[in-house]
Amino acid sequence: MSTTVTAWTAVAELARALVGAWGCWAPTAAPDGSRVAFVSDRTGTPQLWVQDTAGETEAVLLPLTADPVVAVHWSPDGQWLACSVATGGGVRTEVWVVRPDGTDGRRVAGGEQHAALGPWAREGHQLLVTVSDDRPGEPNEAVLIDAGTGHTEPVARGGLVTVLDLSADTRFALLRDGSRGAQFCVLLDRSADRDNPTLPYPETGSTDVGLLRPAPLGDPRFRHTAYLVTDAGLPRRELVAIGMDENGDRVAAGSLAGREDAELEFADADAAGSTLLLVWNAGGRSEVELLDTGTGARTPCPGLPGEVVAGAVLTRDGSCAVLSVESPVAPRSIWCVDVATRRWRRITVPPPAPRDDLVTPELVRFEAHDGLPLTGWLYRGRGGSGAGMISLHGGPEAQERPVFTAQHQVLAAAGITVFAPNIRGSSGFGRAFVHADDRYGRFDAVADIADCARLLVREHGVDAARIAVTGRSYGGYATLLALTWHGSLFAAGVDICGMSDLLTFYRDTEPWIAAAAVTKYGDPHHDGALLAELSPLHQAELIEAPLLVVHGELDTNVPRNEALQIVARLRALGRRVEYLELAGEGHEYRSLAARLTLLEALTRFLTTVLGATD
Repeated sequence: MSTTVTAWTAVAELARALVGAWGCWAPTAAPDGSRVAFVSDRTGTPQLWVQDTAGETEAVLLPLTADPVVAVHWSPDGQWLACSVATGGGVRTEVWVVRPDGTDGRRVAGGEQHAALGPWAREGHQLLVTVSDDRPGEPNEAVLIDAGTGHTEPVARGGLVTVLDLSADTRFALLRDGSRGAQFCVLLDRSADRDNPTLPYPETGSTDVGLLRPAPLGDPRFRHTAYLVTDAGLPRRELVAIGMDENGDRVAAGSLAGREDAELEFADADAAGSTLLLVWNAGGRSEVELLDTGTGARTPCPGLPGEVVAGAVLTRDGSCAVLSVESPVAPRSIWCVDVATRRWRRITVPPPAPRDDLVTPELVRFEAHDGLPLTGWLYRGRGGSGAGMISLHGGPEAQERPVFTAQHQVLAAAGITVFAPNIRGSSGFGRAFVHADDRYGRFDAVADIADCARLLVREHGVDAARIAVTGRSYGGYATLLALTWHGSLFAAGVDICGMSDLLTFYRDTEPWIAAAAVTKYGDPHHDGALLAELSPLHQAELIEAPLLVVHGELDTNVPRNEALQIVARLRALGRRVEYLELAGEGHEYRSLAARLTLLEALTRFLTTVLGATD
């Protein structure tokens, strides 16, 4: 047997082991904290599981539907679990409810329309759901659904509106609306049908979390306090507190927790609003704190059992926090930290790592062509083959972080050095950075990719003639642009579910996705010339490197036509292009079989073109 065949066999075995290394995420807790529900793919597709918090019994699968479960929330009265289910594996979701013992499972929203799971009302088992219309220009509609009876009650309607939280008496609703990076928040008095602005800086940033709780310690000036994780009018996301009087009018607003070296990623509160759980993003790694809203004191929770928190919730009584934690060498698992003692305890036990020599990435800092500070995570390839790959995340408002990534580990084992950068437009580095690629800023964002290629050659021993660029979603689109504008730097490319023409993307994607994207990419009605210039399909003749294009059959976020048209154009030009379509998959590839098929195809393509296993 040749060395190449032997090496490929070992890499293929590692790919199967890593893709099959299931994890647990999206935790939620019973009101008394005795049990947790979460999503796990231990059966090969993400499904709903329940386990006692003490971890003394095995997790129990609650089968709902063949479609993947995306998220789960436990009702305040403990009687119901609400789940977000990816319809056909695609971007559209349905909302299902089920008893914690697995009975009475049924769909309560979705089907013909996209239904997004929101929070429960603060008492009982009424659930907030936001329904998006299929017709362009039609507003979202937020409703309250009684999990027991199915009775539906309207809450709000308009634009891209989402209900972040409700007051305990359901009179007030905390709403968010607006496109990406240009959002605003209001407090809706449902009894008077009156909107009251919350943030002093509307439409200047993004608000990721909103919590509505009683005023701390019964402060007589306020009736409610809205806690928002936002960067509106701020350099970085932090915790802003807005005090509201009995009529829902803003009485005071100010920062409650902020850091110059980190962004606030997530917050949750107990039912009384006396304790807040804060999860910070410090250069990609997570840090956990507890905040006493009465005194303002912040207490760190040291000893986080991993690098990144993938999801977290605080129990209603504030006694413990339940978090999903992962690292580059261990998939996501569920942990509990005791609020009083700040001691960590594992709830779910993941499978053992397939090997003990998985790569721990190095954080690399460097400067872009215009002096902008950039960072990335470097996974050094084994054997010093000299081959390299730049991996671009999606979003673009996502972030490359030190998480469990089968793709990076497998390619490093195949001898390919992987560099996963956070080019401008990524989250986690402040509001100015995340908007530095908006519209005309995209030219500099793609130039950042070229800077990454030069960095690999200059400082990390990568052969200039053996560098590939890959990415998924926005990262796939950026891959095509990098091959178009900086093709001499790359020997190969892999475009996974990326856009090839922004104008056809706007035409074919889901209406609510298109409406939210205009502030990031440009308006198709007013910026047509810019969008054409930023579309790889319009300059496909410049792409000369071998290309693998991958797309999900049922993708309605970035529709399949985006792949088909760039493949057809390159084939007409006589270029080397391969196409892989994943049957039954949408924008996210959730089944084990699809993820393994993709990883094997990508690894074979890159090792062949780059010669990494020779």
